[in-house]
Amino acid sequence: MHEEVVSISRKIADTILGQCNEKGEHDYVLKRWAYVPGMLLMAMMRTGIQFNEPAYAAFVERHMDTFIREDGSIRTYSLEEYNLDQINQGKNLFWLLQETGDERYAKASHLLAAQLLSQPRTSEGGFWHKKVYPFQIWLDGLYMASPFLAEYAKVFGRPELLDEVAHQLLLIERKTRDPLTGLLYHGWDESREQEWADSRTGLSSQFWSRAVGWYMMSLVDCLDHFPVTHPKRGTIIGIFHRLSLALLQVQDKETGLWYQVLDKANRKGNYIEASGSCMFVYSLAKGLGRGYLEKGFEDATLRGYQGIEEYLTEEDAHGIHLKQICHGAGLSKERNGSYDYYISEEVVEDVPMGLAPFLLASLEVERYVNRREL
Repeated sequence: MHEEVVSISRKIADTILGQCNEKGEHDYVLKRWAYVPGMLLMAMMRTGIQFNEPAYAAFVERHMDTFIREDGSIRTYSLEEYNLDQINQGKNLFWLLQETGDERYAKASHLLAAQLLSQPRTSEGGFWHKKVYPFQIWLDGLYMASPFLAEYAKVFGRPELLDEVAHQLLLIERKTRDPLTGLLYHGWDESREQEWADSRTGLSSQFWSRAVGWYMMSLVDCLDHFPVTHPKRGTIIGIFHRLSLALLQVQDKETGLWYQVLDKANRKGNYIEASGSCMFVYSLAKGLGRGYLEKGFEDATLRGYQGIEEYLTEEDAHGIHLKQICHGAGLSKERNGSYDYYISEEVVEDVPMGLAPFLLASLEVERYVNRREL
């Protein structure tokens, strides 16, 4: 498995570069400042670091620089939208600042942090997912904003902001966790007004795999920036550990993967979904590598990664192809959060929403296996 794992992360990155070269530039990434392009660029940046490959890093810098203006403002970004999705691409700014010393990147970081400091909140201080989604907190938003704010706190010497990060992570887990399964519901509406929200609890009704994947990644990525002395660090690790245990209970025994709706594997229409499965493998592998999870999680993690390769990928002259990716899902009047809704969303292949977490998972599994084999 060792050689196979080492090679596949580079194959994914080269596939992405190949798409770029065919088009002149990667049109999807250039179109607007957004969370999925941001994740794709971050995955490419980490690949460049892991392999010491300048072409991957240059890809990131070239695309980021189409957005960051001389005064640190960001093309297509609006603070006043108060949209947590718009924070995610900013995670690439810290690496660019470290590599170049260019103050544009610092100014852009301050701009995004200013949004979070004034983000609308629930009565207990939870960030609204967007201004247009009043009093709603979604698992997705924790990944978009929390690792950015945690790294911002470390880079710019603002340790009090780690308390804010911990508050966001712990609050949403307390609001959305199901005590029976240990899984987390996609969203919570404090006002209980939304079509998708239970009138008594305010919760959405299903455990959507990618939403839980966003939260898993937010936990393990935020921990990179918490000092061992922070009073909430151990609690965050404990939450990550128990959610990891819950995910192992719904891991498909045959494939090692996870279903679109996590706890309804045998229900008609449900399917193995790639992006969530990749996010879980990424999080579990990183948790193993950092010591947050004990060795007993290794088998499930590696079975998950092997399942991605065996059941969800194909390779040809154009590179690696990833299938069974949920194109998008959310919560709104038209998107009622029901089981039928989640399985009705379009299923696609070879889109950055799946390729980015696949690359991140490959890098973490490779790093873990390499360390284990030393």
